[in-house]
Amino acid sequence: MGFGAVSCTSYLDRAPESVVSDVVAFKNFKNFQGFTEELYMMIPDIAKNYWVGDFNWGEDEILTLGNGNGYFGYALDRGNFRAHINNGMCYLDRSWDTGTDRMKKTIWGASWAGIRKCNMGLDALDKGMMTDATQEQRDIIAGQLYFFRAWFYFNLTNYWGGMPYIDKVLPGDQKLTLPRETYQENAVKMAADFRKAADLLPIDWDKTATGSATMGANALRVNKIWALGYLGKTWLWAGSPLMVNGPKGPKTYGADQCKKAADAFAELLNLVESGQTQYSLVTFDKYSSLFFTIQQNWLMPGGSEAIVRGPTYGADSRWRQNQSYLPQGMSGGDNIMLCPTANYVNYYGMANGLPLDDSESGFSKSQPWKDRDPRFYNDIVYDGIKVVKGTINDGQEDLWRYANLYTGGSYANDERSNSRTGYCNRKFITLGCNRYDNEGDYGFNMHIALSYLRLADVYLMYAESAAEGYGSPTSKGKVNGSDYGLTAVDAINKIRARAGVGNVNAKYLTSLDKFMGEVRRERAVELAFEAHRFNDLRRWLLLTEYPYNIKTRQDFDRAAPLNTAADTKLNSVVNFRETTLFTRNFDSKHYWMPIKDNDVYLYSDFPQNPGW
Repeated sequence: MGFGAVSCTSYLDRAPESVVSDVVAFKNFKNFQGFTEELYMMIPDIAKNYWVGDFNWGEDEILTLGNGNGYFGYALDRGNFRAHINNGMCYLDRSWDTGTDRMKKTIWGASWAGIRKCNMGLDALDKGMMTDATQEQRDIIAGQLYFFRAWFYFNLTNYWGGMPYIDKVLPGDQKLTLPRETYQENAVKMAADFRKAADLLPIDWDKTATGSATMGANALRVNKIWALGYLGKTWLWAGSPLMVNGPKGPKTYGADQCKKAADAFAELLNLVESGQTQYSLVTFDKYSSLFFTIQQNWLMPGGSEAIVRGPTYGADSRWRQNQSYLPQGMSGGDNIMLCPTANYVNYYGMANGLPLDDSESGFSKSQPWKDRDPRFYNDIVYDGIKVVKGTINDGQEDLWRYANLYTGGSYANDERSNSRTGYCNRKFITLGCNRYDNEGDYGFNMHIALSYLRLADVYLMYAESAAEGYGSPTSKGKVNGSDYGLTAVDAINKIRARAGVGNVNAKYLTSLDKFMGEVRRERAVELAFEAHRFNDLRRWLLLTEYPYNIKTRQDFDRAAPLNTAADTKLNSVVNFRETTLFTRNFDSKHYWMPIKDNDVYLYSDFPQNPGW
């Protein structure tokens, strides 16, 4: 398409001895896999795409004032979606290469280059250039190429809408004329590629003759489960309100697309639950290992639950990322703090499974931390908990030992360097990531990384698609034409049970609308701060709607001096109130990202997104 012009120039400047002929590059599996491996290096590392992890762009997080105004999340809040263009802090669009620099991984440029690379590889297979290979090896190469072509398109269309779907190698001297397709047209082609990949790839490379050469080092390579997961996700996205009805349409789903999504997820989950895969939900006592590891020699997080992950560089995790979740006076960062918004924390309901605003939930504003969903205690720093374990010998004991998040407290009294909302995020760190306990230091080997797809997400997407596709909370997807074992609500309850949360209450099963409210709340809690919320709000057509367009804080006073020997969950407060910090004034154009002008000017059939 010409979007990778800088990369192409760099390639053409290479020394002659570095150029490998296509006859050599594609002749056997080892060489062809070497060609294919570069595609993995085009996957952005979400959690570490810059020094500070600014990747949550929904109503879930807010930056501190001051130094944070250079980040995309700050500009996005103010409606400036163009700020992602050529932004070195944002993985959507910036300079890129396929080396090991995590700050040079991008969706826009690398995806177009990756699509061309996939087409080159598939063309070589079609021409029979892989002469020295088994059928299994040919299938594995083809499966990876089909997967990546569709995966790059999924990411492009997720943010920018329908694109020209290029499925062949375009001559370099050919005039560009391919028109932008609709999202639905792209989805059909992505789904076809993902289906081909799923049919060609093994479940576990370690159990194949081809994968035995790299036994134990295949976890990050594309397999059948990756492909089925994105097959389902492609159809669910295609069936979501934005993609079905456009930015100004009704909030209704496409039932046909959702049925296809539910069936793909059912096929995947049937393999998982019958023990045919290497994937399973981790137990809740290992929940944090999905997001970070510490003192494990930079072990990549995710365990048995992570499905789609890209290459990551463990030692890079400690720099700034783990210093941006606690007040800067104790974390030693750059006066940039990522604060969970109070309105988002409200999605964490009660341990009995009911949302806070349910009259039977038992939630009390005088004891707001009592009997909450256990994931609340795992993910959120709330007032009064002990943070610093070690010695504080600089005279600031009263300031930092305990989380003073009450109004005027040392954790919440400065919007430039402390919490703006009454809460801090602990999902990605130990509380010891402070300048006293020093668990964020290099020697602790803290590695933060996020998955593009993990198994819990599959269960939640299955619940959404089965309910919307087949019509009720008790609907099921199909495997080979027969009902799969789990209903939509069963899938939600499975994720809740892992955390020790009560099932979806019967009152929320009386209508599809009520159930979908719980599905969306469950996604908010289980996938909190994992870069999902912004895209969920967009596809649900809720980005512009109240209360999804506000960011709030909670203020309160302690009812009594902090009793450090008592259970902080039972602490009482007075004067509990919630106020709006920021309102995002979005309109219909904000449902799609703007395309950079230079690319829009390439040819007339490649227009800008409406409103930009």
